[in-house]
Amino acid sequence: MGRELQEAYAGPVRKYRATVEYDGTDYHGFQIQADKPTVQGAIEGSLAQTVKEAVRIVGAGRTDSGVHALGQVISFRVAWHHSLGDLQRALNARLPRDIVIRGLEHAQEDFHPRFSARSRVYRYTVLNQPLRSPLARHFAHQLTEPLNLSAMNGAASLLLGRHDFATFGNPPQDGSTVREVMQAAWTQAGDCFCFNIEANGFLRRMVRTIVSALLVVGQGRMAKEGIAALLAARDRSRSLPPAPACGLCLMQVKY
Repeated sequence: MGRELQEAYAGPVRKYRATVEYDGTDYHGFQIQADKPTVQGAIEGSLAQTVKEAVRIVGAGRTDSGVHALGQVISFRVAWHHSLGDLQRALNARLPRDIVIRGLEHAQEDFHPRFSARSRVYRYTVLNQPLRSPLARHFAHQLTEPLNLSAMNGAASLLLGRHDFATFGNPPQDGSTVREVMQAAWTQAGDCFCFNIEANGFLRRMVRTIVSALLVVGQGRMAKEGIAALLAARDRSRSLPPAPACGLCLMQVKY
């Protein structure tokens, strides 16, 4: 169908920006894969059913398998002659219960969810108690050994600023492992410890690997100087295994 005829039937093709929340437990990450369920695949399926044609979406971040999001941002271009609210309701009606479009708006043509972003905010949640929690198991990493909040924050403060995080994450295609961290701090509410980190970008598995190292500090098995040594090493082989994916959530993408 030609562009003129398509617009006559469905309205002009426009670019949209959406904020997406999802429980990543049952998905093999955000990015689409041919033979596995992904968040991108589910959203594109909902779009195809709604506008009756294949639509490719672009995301702000490729969250790993089992990682969650409260503020993932996507963009797509479709022809739609009803309201924004109608499109949002139509998409949500076709999405599985563990994914929802929280917000939808028109976007400028030059908007890109990834490249237009100034920073991203992640939160990692740790449940620090002796008994397991069946209700929290998909959204928090449980540790039974007591954690020292002050020690973890002292170590986390060393991450602030511009550093080469090669020890903590896999390099992207452009090869640069330098990132700027604007926020890195733990908070505690009862048995729940939350690590909030904001940066202009993240390497793959960077947050979970940082969390793993900070937890070792919190357990008293490494001094905060160990974090400085890991940063200075710029050596991926020296990193600890990443903390489990279940505790990680993409909270916000800032533009």
